[in-house]
Amino acid sequence: MKKSHSKVPKQLSKQSHARGLHVVALFEGAKGLLVLLVGFELLTYIHKDINEAAMHLVKHFHLNPASHYPRIFLDLMEHIDDTKLWSMALAAAMYFIVRMIEAAGLWLRKTWAEWFAVLTGGMYIPVEIYEVAIKVTWPRITVLVINLGVVSYLLFVLIKDREKKTS
Repeated sequence: MKKSHSKVPKQLSKQSHARGLHVVALFEGAKGLLVLLVGFELLTYIHKDINEAAMHLVKHFHLNPASHYPRIFLDLMEHIDDTKLWSMALAAAMYFIVRMIEAAGLWLRKTWAEWFAVLTGGMYIPVEIYEVAIKVTWPRITVLVINLGVVSYLLFVLIKDREKKTS
């Protein structure tokens, strides 16, 4: 009887970890898909006037083209050519592939994918903290909190799995 009682919490814990890893896998996959879609969108501007499209976007969001961030964006668009668009689209495709491999590994509960996700998510945390320290905004705080949550959860799963293997 004692054995069956002690196994139930471990089984529930294992199932909840699997569900949690599935959520993280879906999140990582969604990030990859979003970047891929942006990469495809970039390709629609090949052989087109991207400066005009950038100005239209700034006006669409009722931004002042002379203000700081819209000006940076418009200046950046002046230096974009077809080769750079292809390069950015290729980078988006590579990012998508990496995220899909990571998502598949997390879905299948592969330890390498858990470590990879901790490393790739953790490397952004210092930058995100810096960004929040420079200027506190809800989007910056939200990104930081989500990333800290995902990285912390994955570390928790890795530690629990390691404890289970050594016991």
